[in-house]
Amino acid sequence: MSYQVQDFDHLLRMQGFSETLLHHHFALYHELVENRNRIAANLEGLVAQGQEDTPEYGSLKRRLSWQSNDMRLHELYFENLGGQSERNHRSCLIEKLTENFGSYKAWEEDFKTTASIPGVGWAVLCQDHSSGKLNNLWLDEHQAEIPADYKPLLVLDAWEHSYMMDYGFKRPEYLETFFKNIDWDVVDRRLIV
Repeated sequence: MSYQVQDFDHLLRMQGFSETLLHHHFALYHELVENRNRIAANLEGLVAQGQEDTPEYGSLKRRLSWQSNDMRLHELYFENLGGQSERNHRSCLIEKLTENFGSYKAWEEDFKTTASIPGVGWAVLCQDHSSGKLNNLWLDEHQAEIPADYKPLLVLDAWEHSYMMDYGFKRPEYLETFFKNIDWDVVDRRLIV
């Protein structure tokens, strides 16, 4: 199945993110979608040739997982940006964050601490499908470390390409800007109640 690039141009005037940075980030995302589609097409070709038991097929299957998750994490990240309104203090999400972390402030501090882990990766607020519990996770790689039964609710790209052009090595400033631009309605809709 071929995926289509989603249009996130509405984010171009987002406060705290330069258009240059966003254009570069969107270009990376476009490349991820193209690569994912190319890998899927190559896999289909190998199947058509009866070569499912080859090392090439196995290698492409592994790469498809990595590429698909990288693509999707970028989409989730862009989707949860561009918020124009304050968070609803009475939303189900805020209630769940308070229940799981003691308060919204405690959750935010934990999320920012998670997002400040040295290295490149992703900070993700996830919900466990089985228990409903919320957790902040750090992901070094795209295809690993998200437990199979967890749903991403809020995704922050902490790879350098997401902030270095505007913030240099000042990741804390990037985190503050990210929080000012969260679309809480999107994050709220992702919550399973």
